[in-house]
Order: sequence, then structure tokens, then C-alpha cells
Amino acid sequence: MDSTKAILESISDGVFTVDSGWKITSFNRAAEEITGVPRAEAIGRECSEVFRSSMCETACALRESMSTGRPVLCRSGYIVDSDGERIPVSVSTAVLRDEKGKVLGGAETFRDLSEIESLKNQLQGRYRVGDLASRSSGMQKIFKLIPAVASSPTTVLIEGETGTGKEVLARAIHSSGSRRDEPFAALNCGALPDALLESELFGYRRGAFTGATGDREGRFIAAGDGTLFLDEIGDISTAMQVKLLRVLQERVVTPLGSNKSITVKARIICATNRDLDSLVQSGEFRQDLFYRINVVRLEIPPLRERPEDIPQLLDVLLKKHSFAQGVDVKEYDPQILPLLMGYSWPGNVRELENFVERAIVLSTGVEITIQDLPVEILPRRNKAAYASGTMRGARADTERQMILAALENNRFNRTAAALELGIHKTTFYRRIKALGIPLPESDGRS
Repeated sequence: MDSTKAILESISDGVFTVDSGWKITSFNRAAEEITGVPRAEAIGRECSEVFRSSMCETACALRESMSTGRPVLCRSGYIVDSDGERIPVSVSTAVLRDEKGKVLGGAETFRDLSEIESLKNQLQGRYRVGDLASRSSGMQKIFKLIPAVASSPTTVLIEGETGTGKEVLARAIHSSGSRRDEPFAALNCGALPDALLESELFGYRRGAFTGATGDREGRFIAAGDGTLFLDEIGDISTAMQVKLLRVLQERVVTPLGSNKSITVKARIICATNRDLDSLVQSGEFRQDLFYRINVVRLEIPPLRERPEDIPQLLDVLLKKHSFAQGVDVKEYDPQILPLLMGYSWPGNVRELENFVERAIVLSTGVEITIQDLPVEILPRRNKAAYASGTMRGARADTERQMILAALENNRFNRTAAALELGIHKTTFYRRIKALGIPLPESDGRS
């Protein structure tokens, strides 16, 4: 074995080479271990048959190098091993040439990132409960309450603007307690008229009304020993409020067209985007029902009040929708992060999720860039700059605002400010210098 082969066999990164027809010509020991494919089976086959990754079709780094003649460095993606498991990898590629410069094929190195991904997930686990992800102090307070709330049968009232994730929080409470294996039934009370809402909640018997050709159990019964989530509770009529209050007090329901009461055991979680205190004062919401549902009260802050959550949410949503659409996970151009964090997100997390899903569909490269941003996400006073082609200045202005805000929030502790923005402190220091942001002689570290 010559020295080159000895080196390739000893390194921990997978290495393989292909000829101009994409047939594998060499395959080192680490490549065998990472993929689970023996060298004898790999050599002579097309590389896409060995790795079986959607990256081969949509964002093949080796194909890019072969077509442009330039190397690709540290591109993240996934391969599929011999057991069908997705393995996160970092890929680098280059063109192979002979002494005269003629292209012979290409070479690719790939590093198994499974352990790093696992450690990253463990770290992020401190900031996640179920599908909720947050680093903000307001959400962390809610996270700390979830275990205690989940283990009790107490009625919960969740308040928050539209799109903040009230149902996601309700599901997190349900899945964190002893009822996790029981049903989770949800109903948007504000979307239904009284007659339909009553039949949906309490059920009905055959012949109770025109069209009732059979018996149907309501959501209270369908929830069983699990959880019933009543969304937009502030929109129901006062007549329905009386009927709902009776069920919550007596824990029994009477289906329409029946004179037999049925005991209900489901735990109730209510949610609203309206100010129930004001509705009680104006007489639009019954005070006794308010007291009945307002046992434990959780308020989800809007996304504009917790911009530090945006980087983590972007990462979570990117992976979620990439997997759902069967495409490789793209990356965000770091330059768009200040713009995304500077936007007010009036639709909250729901609007952010819509943006990510749209960007995955429309983005043509491996990164989501400034060209993939809707105009409304740009700061209002910078839209003219965007339209006139001076986006660089607009972006720098927005980035400067975000950095200054983070520094002020953390008493100019640069490490803490970098953590709040979700970027490495070295990058943070470099951007401060590049943008000419003045810093005080003392900071918040002391």
C-alpha cells in the first residue's frame, strides 16, 4: 500500500472518487463504516446508487464541482446508509485532473455529523417542550410550569395573539402528563354558529334535528379521559356560555335529543386571542364562566416581543418542512437573519412558518437568500432602498439596529448579546467592527 492510500485509509472522513461517468473508482475504510456499504459493492456503481440521497438530485456538490471546476466546501446534507437511516454529513468536493489538466473525475469527502447533531439536539432540548421552541424568558417561564400543569386535572386558559401557537402549547401540556396516551380533541368555537357548536360539543341522537340520521358523540365524550381543547372560547355567545358552564360545573353532558346525562372526564384547556377581562367588564363574557376556566392562566407573548426565538424557530421549521417535502435541508444566508429578526411578524409563528415553507418551495439554490424574502419582511423604511437596488445599505442598517438592540438588552455584554442573536461571538465581534458600532469602555460582564 503506497503512502497516499495509507493516509486515506487512516483518516476518519469518508472519501471516494468517481470517473466522468459517475462510477465509483475508490472507496476508503471510513466511507465503508459511515455508509455500511462494503468497498467491493461500492466500486463500479454510480455514487447515487450507493448514497441514495435526495441531495444527489437537487444539490449534488460533486456535480457542481464537475460542472464549474471549483471545489465545494462543508456543504451540509444527508445520506442514507445501508440500513435506510438518514446520516447527517458535511460534504466537500473537488475535481480530479491528470498532469496535463484533463478532467478524470471527481473526489468527495464526507464527515459523519451524527454525534454533533445529537449533542446539538440535547442542547436545544433545554429550550424545547414538544413542538414548542424558545429561548425567551417569557416562554421559559411557561416551560417551567408545563410539568406541574400537565400532571394535574386543572382547567387551563391560554391567551395569546393569533398564530402564537396556543394549540401547540395545549398539545405540549397534554403530551407531558399522564393523559398523553388518551385522546386529544380540539374544536374552534369561534368558527361555528350556536346550533352546530352545541351538537359538536355535546353530540346528538338520531332524529334530534333534520339530517340527524344517526347517533353522534360530541367532543366532550370523544376526548374520553384525555384533553378537550376549546379554541377561541371568547367568541361564543352568552347562551352557549351558560350551557358550557353547566358542563364544567357538573361534569355531565346531555346529547341533543336525549334525556340521559353522560359523565365526562376530559381535562379542559381553553384558549383565546381576546381580552377576557375586558369582555367580562363589558358583560360580553360571563364572570362565573371566566372564573371557572381561569384556574391556571398562561399567556404566550407575541413573536415581536421575543425576537431571540427567531433563529431557533427558523432552524426547527426549516427541518420540519424540508422533511415533509422530501427535500434536503437548505441553509439560511446569514445576511438575512437581521432582516428576519427585525420584522414584526404580525401573524406570529404561523406567519414565520408560512415564510419558511414558501422559501423552501421557491428557493432554487442550497441557501435561502435575500431574493427569497417577500418585500413585506423588509423594514418599511428600507423598501425603497430594496426597490432601487441599494439593498446592501438597507441590510447593513437593519443589522446595525439589531446588534445595538441586543447590546442594550444585555448591558453591552457582547457574549450575551451574541447568544441572544443566535450567532457565534467571533462573528458578532467582526460585524460590530465592520459596521462601526461604538462600544462603551465598560460592559455588563461585571
